[in-house]
Amino acid sequence: MLGAIGLDERQESAYRALVAIGAADVSDLAHRLALPEADTERALRRLERQGLAAQSSARTGRWVAAPPAVALGALLTQHRHELEQAELAAVLLAEEYRAEAREPAVHDLVEVVTGASAVAHRFVQLQLGATTEVCALVTGKPVAVTGMDNEAEERAARRGVAYRVVIEREVLALPAGITELSAALGRDEQVRVVERVPTKLVVADRGLAMVPLTGRGAEPAALVVHASGLLESLLGLFEAVWRDALPLRLGSGDGNGGDGGGSAEILEDALPGPDSTDLEVLSLLLAGMTDASVAKQLDLGLRTVQRRVKGLMELSGVTTRLQLGWHAYEKGWVARREPRG
Repeated sequence: MLGAIGLDERQESAYRALVAIGAADVSDLAHRLALPEADTERALRRLERQGLAAQSSARTGRWVAAPPAVALGALLTQHRHELEQAELAAVLLAEEYRAEAREPAVHDLVEVVTGASAVAHRFVQLQLGATTEVCALVTGKPVAVTGMDNEAEERAARRGVAYRVVIEREVLALPAGITELSAALGRDEQVRVVERVPTKLVVADRGLAMVPLTGRGAEPAALVVHASGLLESLLGLFEAVWRDALPLRLGSGDGNGGDGGGSAEILEDALPGPDSTDLEVLSLLLAGMTDASVAKQLDLGLRTVQRRVKGLMELSGVTTRLQLGWHAYEKGWVARREPRG
């Protein structure tokens, strides 16, 4: 818990032990921590530099803990100040970057990341930098990255970042597939499944995307795509796959385990479709009627019509009414009218 102020696990354990017992010799503390005396003394020296511990003036070789409220409070204040300075520097750098990138060169719109470690690091960085939404397509044959990164997802989810993830069915058969999926559903992520996704993909805040670059046998590499027409195409690809995928939810099976407990099972839900009133609203709108005219024709409130149209757009994963009309025809919700001769 104290890693945020610069303490590693040994140092934190040593400090907690000193707080609990008040004071101790190096040998006693080493025995309590089950550490070599040399490692224990190094941890104490580090705590001394941090102002968290001091050698006793009454007895040579004895160490005492500094009061947590005072010592930790000072460190927290220092780190808050450093964080504020870092945030200010980040804002200034972002402004400088935007000023330089008003007319970005074509080659600046795409980064090439090479090597398994670099790809995995960039993948995590992409999620941790998201502020609103992460969209992902997950394949059953990962190369540099296995599925989504649970720790990065958890940290992003705690900050309120929403996740929409489409997995291919093969992911469910992976050794950790059900476990990872259960954890994702437990974080209220939206997860859907298709037979096969076209490519692995992750998009953060609709402004930055990452896709694999190399095939089997080659060194792992990926493209990081910044805001551009290519990014818009990748977003369109995700939305198309998302619309056709089936939602997943976590159920509890009867289970036949020796402990008599239940076992987790994954259930696929049919995508909800428009009801009869939705279809009437759609048909009249596509015939050229206004919202007000549709409301009057169907004896509905204007807000009811607008709410239903918004619901249909969300169901279709589109952002404009023109796209909604195209989607309605493609899904067979309404019939195309043949031109009159």
